[in-house]
Order: sequence, then C-alpha cells, then structure tokens
Amino acid sequence: MQRSPDDPVTAAPVPGQDRAPGQDQPGSVESRGIDVVPDDERHGRARELFALWAAPNVSYLSFVVGGTLVLTGLSLGEAFAVIVLGNLLWLLTGFIAISGPAAGTSGSVISRAMYGVVGNKAVVAVTGWLIASLYLALNWSAASTAGLGMAARLGLPDSTALNAAVVILIAGATILVAIFGHATIVRLYGVLTVFLTVVFLALSVMVLGHTDWSYTPAEPLTGVAHLAVLAAGFTLVASAPLSYANSPDLARYLPRHTSGASITLATAVGAFLPSVAFTTIGALAATTLDMNDPQAALESIMPGWFVAPFVIAVVVNTVANNGITAYSAGLSMQSIGVRLPRTLAVLVIGVIGTTMTLFALLVFDFLTAVNTMMELVVVITGPCMAVYATDIVLRRNRYDGHALHDESRTGPHWYAGGVNWAGVLAVLAGAGAATLCASSTTWGGPLSSALGGVNLAIPVGIAGSAVLYWILTRALGTLPSPTASPTVQR
Repeated sequence: MQRSPDDPVTAAPVPGQDRAPGQDQPGSVESRGIDVVPDDERHGRARELFALWAAPNVSYLSFVVGGTLVLTGLSLGEAFAVIVLGNLLWLLTGFIAISGPAAGTSGSVISRAMYGVVGNKAVVAVTGWLIASLYLALNWSAASTAGLGMAARLGLPDSTALNAAVVILIAGATILVAIFGHATIVRLYGVLTVFLTVVFLALSVMVLGHTDWSYTPAEPLTGVAHLAVLAAGFTLVASAPLSYANSPDLARYLPRHTSGASITLATAVGAFLPSVAFTTIGALAATTLDMNDPQAALESIMPGWFVAPFVIAVVVNTVANNGITAYSAGLSMQSIGVRLPRTLAVLVIGVIGTTMTLFALLVFDFLTAVNTMMELVVVITGPCMAVYATDIVLRRNRYDGHALHDESRTGPHWYAGGVNWAGVLAVLAGAGAATLCASSTTWGGPLSSALGGVNLAIPVGIAGSAVLYWILTRALGTLPSPTASPTVQR
C-alpha cells in the first residue's frame, strides 16, 4: 500500500531520490511534511511573509505585556524604549528564516547541521515540541478567558463543562488551520491581518481617549531596583521573538534564490510593527486602567456592542498565533522520529496543548502564568536562536536539504556518535549561564541576585552561545568547506 507523501517514514528521502509531486494549494490539505520541497514546487514571494507574521502579532497578549510594563513601575518613556528594543529581536527571527528556502525543509531538520542527527532530537523535543505545547496552552488560556467572559455576559452559568467546551472549540479551529497547512495559512492570514488590525485599532482609539499622558509612577524607581525592572521588561518583550524559531518552516516553499534580505525584513517588519503598536497601547491603557485584570479593564471602556467583536478578535488572533505554532510542532515531531503523518502529528500536539490549557485555567492565575513563562523560557530559546543564526553565518546559508535527511552513520551530519558537540555544548553552556543570570517571580539566579535582581539572561545566553559555537566549530572542525556547494534539488 502506498504511503502518504507526508509520512515520516518516506518523508526522509535519500539524497538524490525522486519524490512524488506535493500538494500545497489554499483550501487543500498540504501533503508534504518535513521532506524536501523540490525546486519545481517552489512558489510565492517574500512579501507574503509580512501578513503571515502580522496576524499572530496583532495580539491581545501585546496589550497584556504593555500593561505589565507600567504596572512594574516604568514610566511611559521607559516602557516605550523597552518595547522597541525588545521587539528588535524580530530581526533574529527573520534572519533564521532565510535557511528555509536554502534547504527546502523545516527548521527542525536544518538544525541537524548544528546538533547532529541524534543531538538534534533532544533539542527539538524541548524547543519544538515541549515549549511549543506550553505556548499553545498559554495562548489558548488567554482566548478562553475572553470567551468565558463573553459567556458570562450572555448569562451562561460558569461550569467545568463550559470551560472545556470553549477550550476545545478554540483548539479545534486552531488545529484545523494547522492541518490544512502552508498555502492555506498564507492565504488566510492576509485576511485575518486586516480584520484584527481594524478591531484592535478601534480599541486603541478608545484607549487613547482614556490615557493620562502626564502619567508618572507613584513611587519612581531608582538605583539597582530601577535597572532590575528595566531588564525584566526587556526580557518580557524580547521573549516573544525569541520563541519563534519556526520561521524557516513558513519560508521553505519560497524559490531557492529569493532574496535573504527580503525574507528577513518581511518576517521581522510584519511582526515588529503590530507588536510595537499594540504593546504601546497596552502601556498607555495602564495609565488609567487596572491592567491586573486586562480583559475587565479594556471592556470597561468599550461600548456594549464592541465587546463581541473584541472577544472574536482575541479568539481569531489566538487561532492565527497557535496555528503556525501547531503547524511547526507537527513538523518537529516528525523530525525527531515520531512515525506519524504531519496531520496526525498536529492532532497529537493539539491534544497535549488542550490538556495543558484546561489545567492552566483551573490552577494558575493567567497574568502570573504569562509573566513567569515569558521571563524564564528565554534561557533556552535565546541560546538556540543564537546557535542557529551563527550557523547560518558560518555556513553562508549553504544547506543541502537532501543531505540533512541522511540519518545514516555515514551521513554528513552524524558527527561523533550522532552528536555535533559544538552545538550541543554551546546551547547547554549558554542556557546554564542564562539560568544563573535569570530573575523572575519564581526564580532568582545567583548571579542575578548578586546584581540586585537584574535579569541578564538574554544578552548572556545569546552572546555566550554564539561566541562558544563559533569557537567550537573551528576547534572540532565540524563545518564543511566554505566552497562546498549544496546539492541541487530536483
């Protein structure tokens, strides 16, 4: 019996092996999984990435994060500076996206070049699967909270059954988007970007009408405590772009020779503009509203008729955000050897994320969960992004998609026992150093504590991992010849 073309058993072609034609059309289920996209199936332009990254970032969570910055004691000017600086890391997300068209496969496969065939399984299991599931739960919790608030307005009694029904409906819509896959996502997200922008711009106008432009913190921060709050704010904002290591997955269908600068800018600007705009609005809202309960605070300034469009926009944004997360998480499951077609892998991720969401709604305070996760997850995501970006520079973005799928002991990415110790040690050392320098409501690293609680996890983790990887690749000789050419895909 012939296997599905996205079955991981057949989705890892031997270099030079022909593949059956794939299906990547809007409204049809994408047939390819992690297998290499041949040149004759490449399509699209870099500019389509703008809307693809804008839709997930015209976000309710941006309002939440902006409000948190002011709640922690920052002035408006300081909050604005932190928002811009933290969101500049979208350039890193955009930069690693250029490896997708170069290799024609997913980022979770490309990273075999950095960690080795075996080492990559462990890294991707954490960054592409576990952390992805946590982000699914976080975003579904936000949308479910908004949906349950709307249900309460309609007079529906609060119950565990209602909680479960709302979560399952939102998760189901998300998983459906992820199952249809790349082409549907590209087409759909252009429409969603317009809808979300209109709704959140209308909300922004309402916020601006209630903004205290002369706002100053009741107790201005000084000294080390001031630096600690600034660093915590930067970490909170920067954690979003650092969580999106899946940008190569969404660019891999572009023609091989698509401009790298165009890919980087379309991805980065698409995410940067809405993130900066709506996080800033969240900060302005906190000048007069109690953003400890952001949904209630924002609804208090809305006319009654606007509450429903607002809740729908929150849910739609969550579907957009989690749609690309679930899509990439399914590819990650295939890349670590889980023998499931892409569609079934997405369903498994959806079940795991839904279970986590129900647990979060019943056990954790939403705002606390947001802050804790976004402050601490960077100790892993920062070093991994740094190693990925450094590898692109060292290899001059020359990746052979077919060779990356060669998992044999004689393959070019087997290294030493299946592990590229340059990448693994760089990430472990960077994550360890970042943990020592991290600070949150639940964790204070010893180095951070010695500095008065200043959170240096991001600069230490990124710079440390990048430099160490650069040194170790040369010391261990794990890079190919700079003149080597990637195999031309058929």
